[in-house]
Amino acid sequence: MLFNSLHFLVFFPLVVGLYYALPARWRAPLVLLASYYFYFSWRPEYTLLLAATTLLDYYSGLRMSRLRTQAQRRPWLYLSLASNLGTLFLFKYFNFFRDTANGLAEALHLPMAAPALALVLPVGVSFYTFQSVAYIVDVYKGKLEAERNLGRFALFVAFFPQLVAGPIERGSQMLPQLRQSHEFDYGGVASGLRLMAWGMFKKVVIADRLALLANPVFDHPRRFDSLALVLAVAAFTGQIYADFSGYTDLARGSARVLGYQLVLNFRQPYLATSVGDFWRRWHLSLSNWFRDYVYIPLGGSRRSPARNYANILIVFLLSGLWHGASWTFVVWGALHGLYLVAENWTAPIRTSLAKLTGLAARPRLHRVLASAATVALVAYAWIFFRANSLPDAFYISTHLFRGWGKLHPAQLQGLLAGLGRHFVAELLVAAGAVALLAVADYRAERGSVAAWLARWPAPLRWASYLGLLLATLYGGVFGSNQFIYFQF
Repeated sequence: MLFNSLHFLVFFPLVVGLYYALPARWRAPLVLLASYYFYFSWRPEYTLLLAATTLLDYYSGLRMSRLRTQAQRRPWLYLSLASNLGTLFLFKYFNFFRDTANGLAEALHLPMAAPALALVLPVGVSFYTFQSVAYIVDVYKGKLEAERNLGRFALFVAFFPQLVAGPIERGSQMLPQLRQSHEFDYGGVASGLRLMAWGMFKKVVIADRLALLANPVFDHPRRFDSLALVLAVAAFTGQIYADFSGYTDLARGSARVLGYQLVLNFRQPYLATSVGDFWRRWHLSLSNWFRDYVYIPLGGSRRSPARNYANILIVFLLSGLWHGASWTFVVWGALHGLYLVAENWTAPIRTSLAKLTGLAARPRLHRVLASAATVALVAYAWIFFRANSLPDAFYISTHLFRGWGKLHPAQLQGLLAGLGRHFVAELLVAAGAVALLAVADYRAERGSVAAWLARWPAPLRWASYLGLLLATLYGGVFGSNQFIYFQF
């Protein structure tokens, strides 16, 4: 069941109507039932896997809560981690490492041919696994009391707005909300619906339209020239942000309609002034997860600079693998790790250069140039994230700027012909929608957009809502386009 599907359009209002019609004590069980139905609609047999890992984590947490020392708790921690990470490895990484091992064996002329497993990746497994791991580690360390109500814990793991693509919630943030009774609140429901409408606009008007440009080029990069490659990279840079932040808005909005607050996952990432700043704005729940459960336990920045750089590279290599069992994702993660190492290492040099060039005295210009450089670096890395293979990624990255000295009208005509006769119209609609997103992000950087809209006269405010709805209905690309992060 996709958020941008007719199925969800029927499912969600039905759940909301029943939720507020039922007595308070039946609302959480209803949402749990709805969440399991939501997951069941993807692939029924994997609902059993979700239930089994939930039961094991629930029991492990209870057992640890009854033991005084970490040494006594450790076997239950290891059992839960083995279950969660083992499941993730089996479904997501076994064939990747098997293919890598077979390739190495073949290169070394060794007799090895490990069989592949015909497994379909359970939707959302990377997200709910990391959420459960965070819970069990926090209980082990004594930072969080184990949840004693099985139904409540099951809802924490399976809450349908964020089950399949996050945000990755922490027990300390979500479990207290699940213990509360949520009565109908007009302001909260209206706020949630506005956020859902904005998320849907970003998905079907911006992301799916930009995909019409990006997909043909990334799928067959050798058919296109440098101009098309640059446009495709720019399109995907916008597409993935609109797609994933649009999903997050739909998730946070639908949860808010039911009275729950999910964590903020994006904070205007393309306004970042460095790659480090970008990761303090992009997919915050995952960035914070790696910081708290990998980077800091490795020593963080408390050790020598060399050790800190090694820790950064380890975190981003793992982040790349988390996104996908492919060398393209590993290279994407490695690039971001190298960006951060270079930023840390060159910080004094860049500060001196800013003073020498006078940029330090012109902070606005300095910020614009820093943001442009950051987006360029991030966009280059997106090539490896999106490409179907490493050869395709290297081809695109090495042909971006070849042949620009020979551009002529016939080349532009060839580009338009290759992308389809409706391309110009689609590009104009996408450009207008992206401009609206850029304005919204710029406004959000200065303060709450909701508070800003609340100061508008009511007729103008409602006209903007109607305009957004009509733009979505008439300008949206509707179909079976799933959200990019659903594959992880």
